[in-house]
Amino acid sequence: MAFRAPVDLAAVNAHAADSLVSHLGIVITEAGDDWLRGTMPVDARTVQPYGILHGGASVALAETLGSVAGNLCVDTSKEMVVGLEINANHVRAMRGGRVTGTARALHVGRSTQLWEIRIENDEGKLVCVSRLTLAVVPLPKP
Repeated sequence: MAFRAPVDLAAVNAHAADSLVSHLGIVITEAGDDWLRGTMPVDARTVQPYGILHGGASVALAETLGSVAGNLCVDTSKEMVVGLEINANHVRAMRGGRVTGTARALHVGRSTQLWEIRIENDEGKLVCVSRLTLAVVPLPKP
């Protein structure tokens, strides 16, 4: 599996302006032929009241990476992907710094996709692992 075209990181990040993605400080930083990577700060925007990374923020990072990667696999003039289900296991607390997530496809089919997203700290230690199921749907009619 490979993306349909080279990934324009500036365009991908610009597309997320004025959304939850930009509010949380998520930035897509790298892309390979079949993987996508992005970062998110662990700060006042992304921590829970006890001062540790909010699980929902980790899930937002995971869904962002998986959904962006999924859309890079389809003909966006005709179809798009939308989330069907996501799960996450939070394995390490974070009190500051940043996390980096990497999305890799487990299955890219005609009607569904399955992505694994590993979120790590700057030392490469696992913080969260998530699995995202996407549906491939036709673009809505204008």
